[in-house]
Amino acid sequence: MISVKPTKGVLLVAEPSIIGDVSFNRSVVLLAEHNDNGSVGFILNKPLNYCLKDFLPEVNSNLKVYNGGPVEQDNLYFIHKVPELIPNSIEISNGIFWGGDFTTILGMLESNELKDDQIQFFLGYSGWSSEQLTEELEENSWVVTSNDSKNMIIGNCCESFWKEKMIEFGGDYMIWSNAPENPNYN
Repeated sequence: MISVKPTKGVLLVAEPSIIGDVSFNRSVVLLAEHNDNGSVGFILNKPLNYCLKDFLPEVNSNLKVYNGGPVEQDNLYFIHKVPELIPNSIEISNGIFWGGDFTTILGMLESNELKDDQIQFFLGYSGWSSEQLTEELEENSWVVTSNDSKNMIIGNCCESFWKEKMIEFGGDYMIWSNAPENPNYN
């Protein structure tokens, strides 16, 4: 079920058939880039058991860090909705921005100027080569849907976000919304 074409700013919602994939099982991914060379996104609903100060001890911030995906998990990435405060940001869409001047962010974190609904940090990202995402869509691994929450999605996605999307899709997806993550628990 492909409802919209993959473009920057849309959401990729994992089909219930993605079982056993630690990164993508029950994931909702914000597509940050999509072009002929490939695609990049960030998993919005997989918080890690770490906060920012665990990775940056010089910054006293309890902002959650999320599993952004299986690629480059030794790097921090971030999306935000305050480009007027963070120079060199790149707009994804709907008032959501990617990256920017990290020195500025460090200063803002130190002075508690950034709130958890303005910025979201990820360890790693999700990436697809030029035809890989197309193949996964043809295999019905993902549902592509618009991001109706726009920039309000930042910092507001919890682990139940996938379940909420299943309910929103309705039909057969409603059944999956209450199924256990591990089918062996059924």
